[in-house]
Amino acid sequence: MTTRYTNDEWDSIILETEGEVLYRVASKQHASAAQCPPIGSEAFTKTIDHTLLKLEAKQSQFDDLCAEARVDRFATVCVRAQYVQQCVADLKGSGVRVACVIGFHEGTYDLYHKSQETKQALAAGAAELDIVINYPQLQKKSYASIYTELAALRSQAPHPTTLKLILETSQLDASQIIAGCALAAAANFDFVKTSTGFNGAGATEENVRLMATCCDVLAAGGRARMQVKASGGIRTLGDAVRMLEAGASRLGTSAGVWIAKEAKERVAEGNGRVVEAGEVREERPGLSTRLFTDY
Repeated sequence: MTTRYTNDEWDSIILETEGEVLYRVASKQHASAAQCPPIGSEAFTKTIDHTLLKLEAKQSQFDDLCAEARVDRFATVCVRAQYVQQCVADLKGSGVRVACVIGFHEGTYDLYHKSQETKQALAAGAAELDIVINYPQLQKKSYASIYTELAALRSQAPHPTTLKLILETSQLDASQIIAGCALAAAANFDFVKTSTGFNGAGATEENVRLMATCCDVLAAGGRARMQVKASGGIRTLGDAVRMLEAGASRLGTSAGVWIAKEAKERVAEGNGRVVEAGEVREERPGLSTRLFTDY
């Protein structure tokens, strides 16, 4: 697809996709990706992007973040551009990649700003980029403008760099979510992602299932199938499993260490481990700590 499409032409293309997606949702034709890897397996922990995006985070916390990711073998650590180089150095030889957010978290930055952040992140060694869509433009159906931006960023960051488009689903209705997925697929993105975690509600099973169904429909014409990343509000093993079963294949969370711990305990219990009488289990830390907030 090219920038020669007008907004009206994009609208027609997107409406066709929407019709098929909503039909599948209504008829409960669940997305093909809706599988959860075995709990406690490396495949399970490889679904996690271990995330630290708070503006007040200190440099030393990123060393801790990377150490945790090494131990639990997460897919990536996800950070802002200024911390990419530090994390790449910390994770050398571990197999854990570094993801960087672009246009975070508002998404309303112009293409020049996002392009400069992309250049900085790639130069520092980022392997994945989580790019925030300009969702006010999506609400206004400014499809041609959005596609031009996404295609430009894909050109700047070609494969094998992994690109994820953050839709900010809390601000969108179902039609707008479908439109965002269609534009991401047209620009050859690898993932669509629910949320930044900074604006409204995070991931919901309903939206993850809708996005996964979109990815199935959009791949029907032979295009490579995009994947879904659920992010925002994923704090427990139960949250993680529900999102994976809804169709996500990647999870953005700062509670990765806790989720991995819960998974190991579940495996131990499944293998017949008996909790001794009087044994006190470690309580989960409060959500005010660094590791156990959304972002």
